[in-house]
Amino acid sequence: MAVALVLVPAAALAQAIHARDDAGRDITLPAPARRVVSLAPHATELLYAAGAGAAIVGVDRYSNYPPEAVKLPRVGDGLHPNAERIVALAPDLVVLWAYGDGPAHAGLPESLLARLGIRLYYSNPRKLADIPDAIERLGELTGTRTTARAHAADLRRRLAALAARHAGQRPVRVFYQVGSQPMYTVNDRGIIGDALRTCGAVNVFGGLPAAAPMVGTEGVLKENPQAIIVGQAGPGADAALAAWKAFGPALAAAPDNLWAIDPDAMHRPTPRMIDATERLCGMIDAARRRAAGR
Repeated sequence: MAVALVLVPAAALAQAIHARDDAGRDITLPAPARRVVSLAPHATELLYAAGAGAAIVGVDRYSNYPPEAVKLPRVGDGLHPNAERIVALAPDLVVLWAYGDGPAHAGLPESLLARLGIRLYYSNPRKLADIPDAIERLGELTGTRTTARAHAADLRRRLAALAARHAGQRPVRVFYQVGSQPMYTVNDRGIIGDALRTCGAVNVFGGLPAAAPMVGTEGVLKENPQAIIVGQAGPGADAALAAWKAFGPALAAAPDNLWAIDPDAMHRPTPRMIDATERLCGMIDAARRRAAGR
């Protein structure tokens, strides 16, 4: 009896799950999370990719993929979550985006949630290689380790093949456009910059200090990129591409090296971003061949 009493706490401790989130916080769960709320679209996709879709009981208002996520209860978003609705769903774990360099003031009473046994996990993959890592960690936290590790291993193989294919290729100078009025781009320190590097591209605004700097048409023309990728969809993308095409010979990228790419896929650090990066590399390869006269 005495031995059993001593061993019970040890067994319980062994079953506890530990992980460090992307804000550098150590998370401990007494057991795999069985009820999870996601407060970011990319977090929702990562949870499904980890095999934890069945554990998700609520999502933010912008989670629209995979299709199953659309049917789940909405609990606001990362900036304006509905704390009462989240508590009513009785989750073990809430996954949200780590804005900038650390946790955002998400409007969630973390001390109250902790007393209720609800833990917060901040997610912010900054490189393509962080995506499979994130899937594995979420698989650990939700008890879907086998599925998560298999998916992560496949993604790592694809990323390694993509990097090997483009290593040593002739650089292509690229402007990556986000939005039109106003027009933004990205620097090299974020995950889109990492995708461009993987494809052997040089981001013409990659050295700017802001993560998403505002730029103007004159600035883009001055840089005269060999390819322009517009992270937009629908009529907005069509209008942006038509505007660049109108510059004709004054712009190296026009008329052939102008493309649009699905922003949901390219701007969310999920497996779909790796799919989108493969398409991005195909666009840059086409520009590279044209530059070489092939």
